[in-house]
Amino acid sequence: MSRIEMKTPIVEMDGDEMTRIIWKEIKDIVILPFVDLKTEYFDLGLPNRDKTEDKVTIDAANRTKELGVAVKCATITPNAQRMTEYDLHSMWKSPNGTIRAILDGTVFRSPILVNGIKPFVSCWEKPITIARHAYGDVYRNTEFLVDGPAKADLVVTYPDGRQEKQTIFEYKGGGVLQGQYNTDASITAFAKSCFQYSLDTKQDLWFATKDTISKIYDRRFKDIFESVYKEEYEAKFAEAGITYFYTLIDDAVARVMRSKGGFVWALKNYDGDVMSDMLASACGSLAMMTSVLVSPDGKYEYEAAHGTVTRHYYRYLKGEQTSTNPMATLFAWSGALRKRAQLDGLQDLENFAARLEKSAVSTIESGIITGDLDSLLDHPDKKVVNTSDFLTHVASNL
Repeated sequence: MSRIEMKTPIVEMDGDEMTRIIWKEIKDIVILPFVDLKTEYFDLGLPNRDKTEDKVTIDAANRTKELGVAVKCATITPNAQRMTEYDLHSMWKSPNGTIRAILDGTVFRSPILVNGIKPFVSCWEKPITIARHAYGDVYRNTEFLVDGPAKADLVVTYPDGRQEKQTIFEYKGGGVLQGQYNTDASITAFAKSCFQYSLDTKQDLWFATKDTISKIYDRRFKDIFESVYKEEYEAKFAEAGITYFYTLIDDAVARVMRSKGGFVWALKNYDGDVMSDMLASACGSLAMMTSVLVSPDGKYEYEAAHGTVTRHYYRYLKGEQTSTNPMATLFAWSGALRKRAQLDGLQDLENFAARLEKSAVSTIESGIITGDLDSLLDHPDKKVVNTSDFLTHVASNL
């Protein structure tokens, strides 16, 4: 049969280990037979990132700014062990962090709900979307190991030489010290992305910090959100029949646990990192989680919310069969194809993305699953299959 045509390429960022293997299988089994796929390929696998001194990551992010839509495979953020394993020249930074900084985006993550897998929080009826501020805070910190008595000062020097100085702590012995930062521009972009995403999806927006303790840092987040809402989105939210709600992070956690779901929960960088994993686990698996980075000027980068599944990759290298869940990566592809279709006015491609997701969900609901879902799915005739067979079932449903 004739394949669905595309106009504009998608930026394709390949990755590492088991997810790299799955990446190729998804393309070969469920996309290329149906779509005349157009991508611009960037290899973000750790060996190539090392070879290019991580320039390939920067190039991929900048090309995303130009083309508007990207899809990314899971990648390794190296530690000391990886330095030795891959014989690296440097301990390269997280590619996700680099891409987020260049796009100035917000990460939106939401669980993929299927019949037969009930969230551990019994009152949740609709997906909760985590909006994570993907800039600054602890992820761009400066740290010191204090090895004896010392005085730590915080000093801000302005261009005209004026200084503001405050003593943080006087150490009587050893300890640790950490400095964090954020910017009004990034917080404003975060706020606008959250309000616009909520408006686009017609969901209420919650925002939570700890401004009662962090009276300047967290309060700045709260004030900027309130200002953006009042100036640009209050009337739009009222017209759409949705609401904006601010509360403290501890109160938000309590409210979330007894809510029905169906809203966007905006969080600072670390809070969003932690709560997105909590949400994924409570709904079944990190492999059942969508993730999209959205910039305030409307650039989109879709990715899997989990890592490179190293344990399965080592088994794969030994020639063993693996049953790795491809759903998150599959939905990254479908999300990117849908957004590309919407931007280019390609209804056939948008319909295909919807069918692909429906086919993947119905495959699980029919009892065909990967190993991670065996203890989660309530189905009388469930069958655990390897990754390739799972994708073949998805393709046959298509």
